[in-house]
Amino acid sequence: MKKVWKKYSETNLVIRILIGLIIGSVLGLTVPQIGLGILGDVFVGALKAIAPILVFVLVVSSLANAGEGIGKRFRTVIFLYMLSTLMAAFVAVIGSKLFPVTVTLSETAEGAAPNGIGEVLQTLVLNMVSNPVKAMAEANYTGILTWAVILGLALKQISNDNTKITLQNIADSVTKAVQWVINLAPFGIMGLVFNSVSQNGLSIFTQYGKLLALLVGCMLAVALIVDPLIAAICLKRNPYPLVFRCFKDSGLTAFFTRSSAANIPINMALCERLGLDKDMYSVSIPLGATINMDGAAITITVMSLAVANTLGMQVDIPTAFILSVIATLGACGSSGVAGGSLLLIPMACSLLGISNDIAMQAVAIGFIIGVVQDSLETAINSSGDVLFAATAEFMEWQKEGKEIKF
Repeated sequence: MKKVWKKYSETNLVIRILIGLIIGSVLGLTVPQIGLGILGDVFVGALKAIAPILVFVLVVSSLANAGEGIGKRFRTVIFLYMLSTLMAAFVAVIGSKLFPVTVTLSETAEGAAPNGIGEVLQTLVLNMVSNPVKAMAEANYTGILTWAVILGLALKQISNDNTKITLQNIADSVTKAVQWVINLAPFGIMGLVFNSVSQNGLSIFTQYGKLLALLVGCMLAVALIVDPLIAAICLKRNPYPLVFRCFKDSGLTAFFTRSSAANIPINMALCERLGLDKDMYSVSIPLGATINMDGAAITITVMSLAVANTLGMQVDIPTAFILSVIATLGACGSSGVAGGSLLLIPMACSLLGISNDIAMQAVAIGFIIGVVQDSLETAINSSGDVLFAATAEFMEWQKEGKEIKF
């Protein structure tokens, strides 16, 4: 049994999910009465249980362990990372407005949608000051994020090294638990696809195809237009040779590893070949793997608005702007494991008054299309880490009169 499990775990997750998707489709068409959907329910239930804990401990640990002076020394690259992620969320809003898509949900919304920006802001403030224990129990991600930031900053001021190590160990252990859940994703996907196909037929994939096309379109627009534009404005020269080199040397491997963290050594080697300062990129590249999350911001925004469209909610422009900011902040705290950004969709959905049960169905759909979505998301995130780390340093080179070669 151990050998079987080892072989299963060592097989590429994308391949396993594809197999689960195919098996679920076939069984849904041929034997729809066998009740295989329980696997999907268990998988979604596990995600709902671990997601609030994951967000809380990751934010607390990262703030408590943050180094001194990073904000001053790397303010340019941090600004570029955050600007790029925010612009990606804006692109996702525009794309969702121009090409609205819906998804199949097994439940309907309870209660009315927010009437406007005033009600959204009121809900946001009240959720922020919610009892932290209650916020965890009810998956109130706004409250979870707020109290995690407060506690993380407080621990940074008063904790010693042993406390910080303990916090990091807790964060690592929760991340490991998430990896275990994700490792069982093929069985969950099999159950979810079985349910969808047995109830709706193969036409369900047409809908997923439209959603995936929107996600891919937004990601490519950011990677090939928005990010190069930011770099061009900063450097005042054609950025595409640098952009394409980052895609080739960083994005390609990240597409298959599906982990920004796993791609850090590759990005550092690329920075060395670009002639960047090691003291700079040895910090900015790991930092980028944490906060430069264009693809994650797009995923969170598009999936949240797709659920809103399905429920017939009219999201106005001011509310969509706030959603973009929330998606940006959420993306910066997304887990480094495959599919980590999907677990933050409920946080964005909560801003629109969408229940956690419905939002988690969007997370499950995200895993179904994640074979392409998560791979491309990671490729864009990782290549952007090097792009903006290099842009920030090249800006300093220009001030010093140094020659820049891509």
